[in-house]
Amino acid sequence: MTDDELKKLQKEARKAKRIATEFASQVHDVVEDSLWTEYESLPELAQKTVDACLAWKDAQAKLDAAQS
Repeated sequence: MTDDELKKLQKEARKAKRIATEFASQVHDVVEDSLWTEYESLPELAQKTVDACLAWKDAQAKLDAAQS
């Protein structure tokens, strides 16, 4: 694997982690700030968070495999 390919995998893993963190932050904001008025948004946000975490896990696994 070339350095450029490895850097691309690192970038993808970092991006996926950032996206998952952003969704987790949105869930946190609803719980902390507006639970009683926006609780209905939690299932959708939770699913997006799970999907983003799975995407990060996949990207990280590809990076780990490339670095091994």
